[in-house]
Amino acid sequence: MDILLQNLQPLFLALLLIVPLLFLLGFVFRFRRRLPYPPGPKGLPIVGNMLMMDQLTHRGLAKLAKEYGGLLHLKMGNLHMMAVSSPEIARQVLQVQDNIFSNRPATIAISYLTYDRADMAFAHYGPFWRQMRKLCVMKLFSRKRAESWESVRDEVDCMVKTVAANIGKPVNVGELIFTLTMNITYRAAFGSTNQGQAEFIRILQEFSKLFGAFNIADFIPWLSWIDPQGLNTRLAEARKALDKFIDLIIDEHMQKRADNNVPDEANTDMVDDLLAFYSDEAKVNESDDLQNSIRLTRDNIKAIIMDVMFGGTETVASAIEWALTELIKSPEDMKRVQQELADVVGLERRVEEGDFEKLTFLKCTLKETLRLHPPIPLLLHETAEDAEVAGYYIPKKSRVMINAWAIGRDRNSWEEPETFRPARFLKESMPDFKGSNFEFIPFGSGRRSCPGMQLGLYALDLAVAHLLHCFTWELPDGMKPSELDMNDVFGLTAPRATRLVAIPTKRVVCQL
Repeated sequence: MDILLQNLQPLFLALLLIVPLLFLLGFVFRFRRRLPYPPGPKGLPIVGNMLMMDQLTHRGLAKLAKEYGGLLHLKMGNLHMMAVSSPEIARQVLQVQDNIFSNRPATIAISYLTYDRADMAFAHYGPFWRQMRKLCVMKLFSRKRAESWESVRDEVDCMVKTVAANIGKPVNVGELIFTLTMNITYRAAFGSTNQGQAEFIRILQEFSKLFGAFNIADFIPWLSWIDPQGLNTRLAEARKALDKFIDLIIDEHMQKRADNNVPDEANTDMVDDLLAFYSDEAKVNESDDLQNSIRLTRDNIKAIIMDVMFGGTETVASAIEWALTELIKSPEDMKRVQQELADVVGLERRVEEGDFEKLTFLKCTLKETLRLHPPIPLLLHETAEDAEVAGYYIPKKSRVMINAWAIGRDRNSWEEPETFRPARFLKESMPDFKGSNFEFIPFGSGRRSCPGMQLGLYALDLAVAHLLHCFTWELPDGMKPSELDMNDVFGLTAPRATRLVAIPTKRVVCQL
């Protein structure tokens, strides 16, 4: 018996040390987690709030915000999700604690299709991302890069001619505008608008579907073997199709470089610009000399091109279509915009770039369109570490959705927020969309704001100005403006649920 007690003595001593230590660790853990999660609907065990997946749209989250406030918490399987629907909370996330919230979340599909975040849009914040953004701002979207801006002017001219050839007939304006923005981005990226564009559009459409597809493995990783939609096969086929398409274009550009047949700097396309930084191995440092600070692999180049195509096509097309739709629905505002165009430009010539500064009400109209219909309604961020916002606990790797759509309709920030009223922006001290007014952030704010904003705005300005100056528009079949369908469809963007169809009549007296 004495021997047994003697043998058990070390065990008792260990328990005496371990038990208090466990209590201490538990206390420390509870102390660290003393802040509660933001309010939100209660979830079920394991799946959490996954039964509410259909409510994770800009409209669904705005409705939940009315019940739970400007910062709400949802648990999707293993994933914590936060939705921000007020300017005050957006400022905390995008400005005050921008360093913590500067990462982008990526689903399994996005990670795979962007070559494991080899792009700029989904790369984590750090040296690589900073140099990639510098590359985009200084090279790809620079005003010095004549080809991108010239492609906008040329393609708008083509669009005007297409409309002019259909005077008096119903025109599918939505399809016309999508073709416009696709041609602009395709030409800026690849240098032409006819080489394989139909095939590339098909690839883009499949990518878009895969980006938005529900994959249970994103939320409960140990259920990754469940693949009812065959997503894994579709992902492999989609990336294979992209590889085949863009590899051919890259090889053609590389051959031209080898033959010293590179166009001058003003007329290069984006592939040319990116190949100037090409290397078999990626390299990055924080040098101010961009040429010597970053090297891009083929995967980087392909992923960046995809960013440009997604970011520059649907977003700009949606904004142009919404601007025309809102003006057709509001005849008084349409009349005021067109009168301004007649006064400033006259009907004897087309709108020119130098006219934009004088087109005050047109600018107000476009701002009001972006307020009600931001190009990307939900801005996605991810926390790099644990954070505290408004007295609540936000765990590391939480997905944070900034609801730019809801913020633009915030009743505490805007009078009659649901009403299209461009004249509101004629007042002094109204918010601007450059990123420092958090009640109006259609292009985001802070480190992850849109690097292609200026080129996108140029396309928006030029297209809308020409469509309104050159033509008057009527709805077909005697439809009244009040009967227009103003519903949208949630995705990467929030375009109209039905394409805008209208009948043009020539308005200017100059040749089109």
